[in-house]
Amino acid sequence: MNYSGIKYTDMINGEGIRVSLFVSGCSHHCKDCFNSDTWDPNYGSPFTEEVENEILNYFKKYDKSIKGLSLLGGDPTYIDNIDPLVKFIKKFKDLFPNKDIWIWSGFTWEIIINNQKLLSLIELCDVLVDGKFNIQEKDLNLKWRGSMNQRVVDIKKSLELKKVVKYID
Repeated sequence: MNYSGIKYTDMINGEGIRVSLFVSGCSHHCKDCFNSDTWDPNYGSPFTEEVENEILNYFKKYDKSIKGLSLLGGDPTYIDNIDPLVKFIKKFKDLFPNKDIWIWSGFTWEIIINNQKLLSLIELCDVLVDGKFNIQEKDLNLKWRGSMNQRVVDIKKSLELKKVVKYID
């Protein structure tokens, strides 16, 4: 898996101060995507164990001031990203069980819960922003998403209740 960047004090992609990892690879190719360079899974740099440790060490150093981890792209649910991210998230959760994880996907909740591979990644996270970016529904006033069709989903509650439960900030 490759990644295109890491933002260590991000306050836009999720609630609170976060570390945001932008992965490469996306099969959705949304019209007017702001990050279309990341569609190519070979874009950026390899996500090595050294990079993982850099992120984990940052959390150790600034533990009290960082709320959580955000996974964006590209698309973290791109098929080649799932296994490396599952491995990384498990390591992250072992070290930081009280930090939340937000994840963005071009897939909708309904597709994700019916695909065991996608679900294996999503169920490790806390909040999902789902759905493709739709330029016709673009709204710059939305929190954490780019278009009205996208939802901010509370993953744990949605799995428990077996229906989409929107995240309330």
